[in-house]
Amino acid sequence: MNSLFGSVFWLLVTLGVLVTFHEFGHYWVARRCGVKVLRFSVGFGRAIWKRIGKDGTEYQVAMIPLGGYVKMLDAREGEVDPALVNQEFTGKPVWQRIAIVAAGPGFNLIFTLVAFWAMFMVGKPDVAPVIAAVPQSIAAEAGVRTGDRILAIDGSPVATWSDAMDAVVNAMLGRDPLPVEVRGTDGAERKLVLPLNQLPAGEDIGQYLDKLGLKLAPLPPVAATVLPGKPAAEAGMKGGDRILTINGQAMSSYDDFQHAIPLDAAKSPALDVVVERDGKTLPLTITARMESLEGQPTTWIIGVSPLEREPAVLRYGPLKAASASLQTTWNTAASTFNMIGKMLTGQASTKNLSGVIGIAQVANASAHMGAGWFLSFLAMVSLSLAILNLMPIPVLDGGYLLYYLIELVKGSPVSERTMMAGQYVGLVLLFTLMGLAFYNDIHRFLPS
Repeated sequence: MNSLFGSVFWLLVTLGVLVTFHEFGHYWVARRCGVKVLRFSVGFGRAIWKRIGKDGTEYQVAMIPLGGYVKMLDAREGEVDPALVNQEFTGKPVWQRIAIVAAGPGFNLIFTLVAFWAMFMVGKPDVAPVIAAVPQSIAAEAGVRTGDRILAIDGSPVATWSDAMDAVVNAMLGRDPLPVEVRGTDGAERKLVLPLNQLPAGEDIGQYLDKLGLKLAPLPPVAATVLPGKPAAEAGMKGGDRILTINGQAMSSYDDFQHAIPLDAAKSPALDVVVERDGKTLPLTITARMESLEGQPTTWIIGVSPLEREPAVLRYGPLKAASASLQTTWNTAASTFNMIGKMLTGQASTKNLSGVIGIAQVANASAHMGAGWFLSFLAMVSLSLAILNLMPIPVLDGGYLLYYLIELVKGSPVSERTMMAGQYVGLVLLFTLMGLAFYNDIHRFLPS
C-alpha cells in the first residue's frame, strides 16, 4: 500500500468511525427523547448508499466524508404532520434539546476513553527515552549528554520516548524553563533545566523542536546481523562486528555508517572497511551492490542491520488501564485547551493547526506502527472533535448549546433572525479555520 493510497484509506477509516460514533450520539439521545429522526448520514452531498430502516429513518453514506449529520423532524424546516407534532425537535423541552446536541461530543468523549483504555490493554510499542543532543542546540547547552535516560519531566515520571516528547511539546506552548531529571551512562542522576524561554515566539512546534535539538541517542556502529549471501557476509563480516572506518572515515554511529555507504559506493563499489571483533581490528574489502530490500527503493547495500533500541511498552491490566485512560484523557484535554488559549492570545502560533492532509498522514503512519498507536491516534482525534464541536461557534454543536443556554436564562428561544445571523458568522469562522489548517498542511510540503 503506497503512502498516498494508505493515507487516504486510513483517513476514511478514521473519519468513518469517529463521525459515525458522533452522529450516533445525537441519534440515540434524540430517539430516547421521542424525536423522530428523518435521516442519519455519514458524509455530505449525494448518497452513494442508502436504505430505509424499520423505524422510518433513512440511513446513508454520502460522497464527501468530511463529517455527517442527523436530520430530525423540525418545524423550522416546514409544516409538521399534526400526528407527529409530539415527535418534533423544537417542541421538546430545552433540557432535552441540550441533551440531544451535547450527545455528539459526549459520545466522542466516551470513544476517547474506550480507545485509550484499549490502547493501554493492547500496549503501545515504544522505545526507552535514552537521548542525545544536537551540538550547539538548546538541549546541548542545558547539559544533555549522549546516553542520558530521561526519568521525569516537570516532576512527572516518563517511561517512553513518546511520553517524554509529548511532555516537552506541551511545555513548548508556554515557553517556560522546563525541569528534567536524567540518569547518565555512569548511573548518576542529574537535574537539568531546558531553557524553553529562549525559543522565539510565533513559530510552530516543528521549528521549536529543531531549535531544542533533543533526539534519541544514536545507535552504535555495530552490525547486529549480517545477511547471508550479501556483500558483507561474502567479505567475512560477522554479526556483532563494530564498524570503525569506511574508506578511512571514522564511524561514530550507525547513522554515520548508513550515510557513508551510498555516498562512497557511488564513487567506487569496493569499500575498505575496518571492523573490531573480539578486541582486534580486521580490515575487509566489501563490494556494495545496488539492490532493493523488502520493497524499498533500489540503493547501495552491503547487507547488515543495526542493533535494536531498548523497547519500552506501556501495557496494563483492565483496572490500571481504566485509570490511565482517565488520566490521559484529562491531560490531553487540558493540553488542547491550553494550546487553544495560547493561540487566541498570540502566545502560540496558528501554524500548529493541522487539517485533513495532516490527519491523513498521521493516520497512515500510526496504522503502520501497530494497533496500540492507531488506537491512541483515534482517541486523540476523537477528543479533538469533541472539543472543537463544543466551541461556542454557530453551526457547531457548541453554538446551538449557547443558544439553548440563553433560552434557559431569558425564558424564550433566541429569535430566528439572530440564529440566522449567527449561522453566517459561524460559517465564516469555520471556513476560515479550515482554510488556515489546509494552508498549514500545504505549507509543510514546501521548502523553507
